[in-house]
Amino acid sequence: MTARKKYSKEFKLDAINLVLEQNYTRTAASKSLGLNPNVLSRWIKEHEQDDGHAFRGNGVLTPEQDEIRKLKSQVKRLEMEREILKKATVFFAKEMK
Repeated sequence: MTARKKYSKEFKLDAINLVLEQNYTRTAASKSLGLNPNVLSRWIKEHEQDDGHAFRGNGVLTPEQDEIRKLKSQVKRLEMEREILKKATVFFAKEMK
């Protein structure tokens, strides 16, 4: 099995530029770059849908994903604090008896 080719963000943006700004057809651009036309079409679709966040690379999150990660962390911390307070309430209730 052959390894999957990886293309840099700059390469992808240059390929998209050929089609969108320099008026190459997707077929001609993909043939000259040695790509499958479906790959180039997918890149163009991702570029148009992702509002400038396309081709982020591994580990780079969109602002929405980053916010979700922070909120999940905050929820986990608040749940732990709530559990501590529950245990403290039980402890002090036993002492009062």
